[in-house]
Formats: sequence, C-alpha cells, structure tokens
Amino acid sequence: MCRLLLVKSKAPFEPQEHLSYFADVARGSKVYQGHGWGCAWISDGRWHLYRSVRPIWEDDLIRFGPTHFLIAHARSAFRDEGIDVTNNMPFSDGTHVFVFNGELRGVRIREEGRIGAEKIFNFIRRFDRGDMGAAILRGVGAIEARSASVRAMNFIVADSDRAYVSSRFTDDPEYFTLRMNRNGRRVIVCSEEYPASAPWTPVRNGSIEVVR
Repeated sequence: MCRLLLVKSKAPFEPQEHLSYFADVARGSKVYQGHGWGCAWISDGRWHLYRSVRPIWEDDLIRFGPTHFLIAHARSAFRDEGIDVTNNMPFSDGTHVFVFNGELRGVRIREEGRIGAEKIFNFIRRFDRGDMGAAILRGVGAIEARSASVRAMNFIVADSDRAYVSSRFTDDPEYFTLRMNRNGRRVIVCSEEYPASAPWTPVRNGSIEVVR
C-alpha cells in the first residue's frame, strides 16, 4: 500500500521539485506512508540509490543532483512490521531498479528476498531473456496463478534507458490507479496527480506501459 513516482526527461532536471510534490502525496495519503522512503536516479550513466527509514516529508530533498531519470517510493509497511532500511525500495540488481505497491495474499512462490516485494522482483527477473516486457507478462501471470488473492500488484521496473509500468488491481481503483503525465519531452508516473503542465491520464488497469 505504498506510493510510487517516476520522472523521465530528455533534459536534465532538479529532483527536488518532484520529490517535494511526492512528499506531499505521501503525507496526504489515506494510508500512512511514513515507514521510510527511497529513490534511484541516473548519474554518470548508472543508477544511484538512496534509502531512509525517515518519512520522505521529514528528509532533506535537496541532496540530489540533476538527472534525467528518477524513481521514488514511499513505504507503508504491512502491519507496521519490518521497518528497516534494507526493506525499503527501490531494490536493484545493478542493472534494474524496482518499486512496488500492492497487496497479495497466499503467494506460493519460492524466491529469495527479505520482503514480498523483493521476492516478486527476483521472481520476475528469472523470466528475463533480454526482453523485460515479456518477463513481466510471464512473471505476473505466474504470480497470479500461485496466489490466493491479488488485491493489487502495481510496480515499475527500469533499466538506464526505459521503464516498464505494470498496473493490476481488483479493488479500490481510486487508490491503486496510477496516473501518467506526458508533455513530449518529459513523462511523469505517480500514484496521485500533482501540479504539472500537462494533463494527467490514468494508466489502464491490466496494462504495461513502456516509458522511453
């Protein structure tokens, strides 16, 4: 039950503005999002990670330099358990970064990971043969088939060039619908709308959007 953000631009931008809006989104959420947060950004051609157990609205958001690709995650820990920086997203394998928001019950997969979201990331990676989009389709299908219930399974997987935004939910569309904002040179995906120059549109439930 977390909050997600992606910003990808053809021109470098300062992350602080978007992170400040995202902090407002997290602080105003109907589900508490103060169990820590994290972000990943591209600099010098590679991903850099920052994670903290502080609520994003209490952290220093001016510490990050210009980038053209930013992903962030604000965490709501299940039953207020496992509040540890190692459980915070984004998760990364060095090539991809991953953020997740969802609620699944009775998931029967054997996979390494400290929490369910990390297990899902590692499980999907098993299907990657050079086409992450195909891996997501196969991985999500397998997870759904091996779960007692899937209330929501929204996530973003990104490499240094593109991001895959996967949206899937069966309940509470107001909360779980991801929103997208495109202006030609920049794409924003967020769990909720915030001030931006272009109109926001919903990411269709059951779809995978590719952001290049």
